[in-house]
Amino acid sequence: MAVSISVVVLLLVLAVIFLRNGGLKVTHALVCALLGFFLAGTSMAPTIHNGVAATAEVVSSLRP
Repeated sequence: MAVSISVVVLLLVLAVIFLRNGGLKVTHALVCALLGFFLAGTSMAPTIHNGVAATAEVVSSLRP
């Protein structure tokens, strides 16, 4: 568990640096994808899933 959390933190820091740099390259996208896969394996996954589902529900209920 401690190893996966430190990998998630490392990938999160790299993703933030890449996004602030301005150019998202293939390697940057790969880091972001890896971050997503590692986040899915942590205990934060249900919370993230519930937050995304609630946001999608709010957005889908909006009428233009």
